[in-house]
Amino acid sequence: MVIIRFARGGSKNRPFFNVVVADSRKRRDGRFIERIGFYNPVAPEGTESMRIQLDRVAHWQEKGAQLSDAVAKLVKRAGATAAA
Repeated sequence: MVIIRFARGGSKNRPFFNVVVADSRKRRDGRFIERIGFYNPVAPEGTESMRIQLDRVAHWQEKGAQLSDAVAKLVKRAGATAAA
């Protein structure tokens, strides 16, 4: 099954997450199919903390990909800011 989830990067106490499309059997930070965005929870004020390609999310969902819980919350928030 294909899943859209986070792949963690960054150093200790400085997390950075890539939003990736991956096979659910692969490791969290292992091989992925496509990188469709990023999320930086500790981004300084005034810099971009999140970017997600919503068209690619929709494309993969049409093909049967599932969103992880954390990514679903982020996509919902990104959709709200894109509509505003």
